[in-house]
Amino acid sequence: MTQPRIVVVGGGAGGLELVTRLGRKLGKRKRAEIVLVDRNPTHIWKPLLHEVATGALDSGLDEVSYQGHSKAHGYRFQLGTLSDLNREERRITLAPIIDDDGSTVLPSREIEYDYLVLSLGSVSNDFGTPGVAEHCHFLDSPQQAETFRHDMLNTFLRYSDPARRAHPKLTVGIVGAGATGVELAAELYDASKMLNSYGFTSLDSGQLDVHLLEAAPNILPALPERISKAVRRELENLGVNIHVDTRVTQVDEEGFFTADETRIETDLSVWAAGIKAPAFLSELGLSTERNHQVKVHSTLQSIDDEHIFAFGDCASCPQEDGKPVPPRAQAAHQQATRLYRNLQAALEGKPLKPFVFRDRGSLISLAHFDAVGSLMRGASARSLFIEGRLAKFFYASLYRMHQFAIHGTLKTAVTVVVDGLNRFLKPKMKLH
Repeated sequence: MTQPRIVVVGGGAGGLELVTRLGRKLGKRKRAEIVLVDRNPTHIWKPLLHEVATGALDSGLDEVSYQGHSKAHGYRFQLGTLSDLNREERRITLAPIIDDDGSTVLPSREIEYDYLVLSLGSVSNDFGTPGVAEHCHFLDSPQQAETFRHDMLNTFLRYSDPARRAHPKLTVGIVGAGATGVELAAELYDASKMLNSYGFTSLDSGQLDVHLLEAAPNILPALPERISKAVRRELENLGVNIHVDTRVTQVDEEGFFTADETRIETDLSVWAAGIKAPAFLSELGLSTERNHQVKVHSTLQSIDDEHIFAFGDCASCPQEDGKPVPPRAQAAHQQATRLYRNLQAALEGKPLKPFVFRDRGSLISLAHFDAVGSLMRGASARSLFIEGRLAKFFYASLYRMHQFAIHGTLKTAVTVVVDGLNRFLKPKMKLH
């Protein structure tokens, strides 16, 4: 009897956790064939991309090879990009893989499935603002984070020569004061101090000018006001220029134009505002929202096809109050657990259960300077506000929980030890 095949497209935090659990439970026991498809050969936890962008995290040390991981955890990995979906024949098509010289490495391939899971995450939404795509950095992928890091290092080097400075201070503009924008702003001040201490540049943090622009009335608009106020206070203490109620209408190579006709000149521009699912999801014949999220039932099944599931940022999943599940890492983690159980139930012909989101709180890291957040008190709607070392500990534990989910107890414990040794043996930031 042929094993049923579950194909998961997208190896982000939720996708990798899902195939790891399915591989251990079903793949290794030959109860199902588990296949992961991703356009990248390696995985890195997306909430850490702002640290990759400033060099605080060396992606080469923390990234996970899908190929090696798949062998150890009972699933099969296919490198490729989803290009087409045939629901009638339950088959997906992967686009050809082309190298830098334009030569075909792998031709277009087809993969049949019994159940298909879409876990493609999200990307920043520029809302059609002129000039954003051409002149702004994005932090939606490790490649984009590395591109920003190289540009940042070159800009710091250039500013070491006073004759080559475009502005009195090295100026960075960040559009979007959600978690990514806020955490990047703090990391930049940390990076400037580190670069100066290593002699990479003559600039120090006092010669760095960061502008954080947000269209909403407050920074971190999706989080409780107490967190927003505390984070704003810390950022202002660092020297960040915060602009709320400020909508960017145009971007050029020299900076931003805002709706009130203010001009903000920058040396580096970053767009971290809004999110949307990858646009091609709306071209697969599935019902999607305006932001391309796949519409799913509370069981995480597509409203069009019971053999197709979607979760994480690329899915629009209703809650009991009618609002969609928020696009947060903890939601994707919880959905991966529910989907793991629902897929097993589907294979056994049992009824599927609805996903119920449980808000565990929110944490924001401000580099080594501070951390701020809240933890939910069990089933109560009340939250516990935390900051300082305790908040930093809980923030760091989120990544360790992800590592535990994909590696297990022993390897995670060894990784913690190795990370400690690397902090002792290697520079505190990536300098090349």
